[in-house]
Amino acid sequence: MYAVEVRDHMMIAHSLARPVFGPAQGMHGATFVVDAAFFTADVDEDGLGVDIGLATTVLREVIAPLNYQNLDELPVFRGRVTTTEVLARHVFDALAERIAKGDFGPGGRRIERVRVTLHESHVARAWYEAAL
Repeated sequence: MYAVEVRDHMMIAHSLARPVFGPAQGMHGATFVVDAAFFTADVDEDGLGVDIGLATTVLREVIAPLNYQNLDELPVFRGRVTTTEVLARHVFDALAERIAKGDFGPGGRRIERVRVTLHESHVARAWYEAAL
């Protein structure tokens, strides 16, 4: 498998209003480094698996609606606990939708699998990965 991975970041606020989260139950901020990896079985005649420029642009567009937002106030997360895992799946689903729409250009048809990793800090991260 070939993989192309691009990176961006987002700054959010949220609360994790359940006892299991201890002090994170209260409102707090987080800056997530977001990595998106796109896996292909082959490359095109130019040696590309995925157009890095398109991947970078689409990732930025997908996370833009979350950046500088209080996730507790966004309708898309109403009634959900916005853990790092839940956010990784949300970004994955949005990327998968954009791939299906053709936003990755002709090379997007080669993408077989995607992994979205959210780095919560230098010592903790979570990801969601699945075949398309």
